[in-house]
Amino acid sequence: MAEQQLVSMGFSEDIAVEALTATGGDIVKATEWILSHGHNHKGSQDSCNFNPVSSSTSGSPTTAAHDHHPFQPKIDRFFQFQSKPLTPTSVSVLKPIVSTKGVTTHEEEEEKIDEEPPLLRLTKRPKVVESEQRKKRPPHEPLSERMRPRTLDDVVGQDHLLAPKSLLRSAIDCGRLPSILLWGPPGTGKTSIARAIVNTCSASEAGGNTYRFVSLSAVTSGVKDVREAVDEARRMKKKSNKRTILFIDEVHRFNKAQQDSFLPVIEDGSVIFMGATTENPSFHLITPLLSRCRVLTLNPLKPHHIATLLRRAAADSDKGLSCCMGESMKIEVNDECIEFLSTNCDGDARVALNALEISATTAAARTGMARGSNEELGDKQGNADESPLSAVVSLDDVKEAMQCKHLAYDRAGDEHYNLISALHKSMRGSDANASIYWLARMLEGGEEPLYIARRLVRFASEDVGLADPSALGQAVACYQACHFIGMPECNVILAQCVAYLALAPKSIAVYRAIGAAQKVVRESVGQNEGVPLHLRNAPTKLMKDLNYGRDYIYPPDNPNSSQTYLPPSLQGYKFLDWPNVAANDR
Repeated sequence: MAEQQLVSMGFSEDIAVEALTATGGDIVKATEWILSHGHNHKGSQDSCNFNPVSSSTSGSPTTAAHDHHPFQPKIDRFFQFQSKPLTPTSVSVLKPIVSTKGVTTHEEEEEKIDEEPPLLRLTKRPKVVESEQRKKRPPHEPLSERMRPRTLDDVVGQDHLLAPKSLLRSAIDCGRLPSILLWGPPGTGKTSIARAIVNTCSASEAGGNTYRFVSLSAVTSGVKDVREAVDEARRMKKKSNKRTILFIDEVHRFNKAQQDSFLPVIEDGSVIFMGATTENPSFHLITPLLSRCRVLTLNPLKPHHIATLLRRAAADSDKGLSCCMGESMKIEVNDECIEFLSTNCDGDARVALNALEISATTAAARTGMARGSNEELGDKQGNADESPLSAVVSLDDVKEAMQCKHLAYDRAGDEHYNLISALHKSMRGSDANASIYWLARMLEGGEEPLYIARRLVRFASEDVGLADPSALGQAVACYQACHFIGMPECNVILAQCVAYLALAPKSIAVYRAIGAAQKVVRESVGQNEGVPLHLRNAPTKLMKDLNYGRDYIYPPDNPNSSQTYLPPSLQGYKFLDWPNVAANDR
């Protein structure tokens, strides 16, 4: 056992055996013998910072012990002249020593150290003691995460979903939660509502907590994670009759096969499914999943809703702004800053709360720097100020945190199609002001200018058409100019074309005519007959012999001829409703 102790200190087995033989098995004397004879640890000669005396200067351990380097630690300090071998009792003290509160205190640690063998004190790692300062460190979660509502009563906005007689409230009161899909823009409370539903259900149940909440993200999870969550849900249901709410964030990221995996578990009631998506479920989720869930639409939050959330965060000392700034810093936010944030976040509470936290950090840093300068001056004058700091968030801090107005726009999402539809319909209604506004919204959102120009070319024929045939030339010229110049200079070109098309006279005669003709062709109203012989081309003798082109009347030579051009079964059909066409027909 003594040999093993010396080996564990870094000495080789041969040296350990030799030292124990020379000193009669005493581990303390053996260690001093090794050091005095210049034998070092395995590896380099500088291990453990020992400086052994050369064996040529002294031949006995006793003499060498008194010739140690003045900076060499005494071996007595570590061993206290105890050479007892390790016993099972002494080994057991290596087990963690925990106080009744779960954290080892300094006093308990010192008592245990006195009882431990000295050799164990060398190898035992010091225990980590959590200090009060560490407990008070600022949280790492952003303000928007800390301020999530706990219950449905804490949720701000979405009154159409959370009214007393709404679907959700009624389901909670009856204890029968359906599978639901929460669809809405970012920052409107989809995840918060899902979590609040669980807490509200648990609080309303007399038997205690009957639901467990499992959250997965479709961005980082797959079918394997879903299966594991479902298997655990089934075990929990059998074991404790506790049902599982499986929440899938960004559920539209799952492909068709992955979405199919939810169908059987929703059908047999293994889980209560809750999904959150920012994309239109009609386009991004499979029909069988939609048929098994109720789609709840969330609206962008109104400015007064955002203002309520911001004031709540500013006043909350546990999770709000004061929490992240520490107890020595008080944060003040005036109504002007709250109004600016609530009107410039585009209904996104997450954007507003995080911008508030950034602006508070800026204000706190500025106040801390000013306090530091005053303290230096106070130290020189002998009147240092020890009062708590108070940082006031200014409008400039808020503007710096926002950088620019937040616009909810996605070039591949619903907002993309919503805005182009608004532009098209505003031009159709001849409202040039609204048309230019929606154009600006798209450009500021980062829309591709050539996409807008292509839509203007279409509008020139669909909605202006024959009422102003030059509109098509204007639109094509606009597309070419945007292609040559690009953004941001082409914004004026697009605005000019939009205004021209909005103010131009409108006619959808051509649009309706082509639609009616295509419908006739699709439905085979005229049996899709062959081209009449007099309208066929006859470039060869064989075709002429087959009567191709016979009896055709050349209109320039006979402008008043009554030649027909439609197939016999469609004679009398009128597709284009235009005055000149009616006059020609007469």
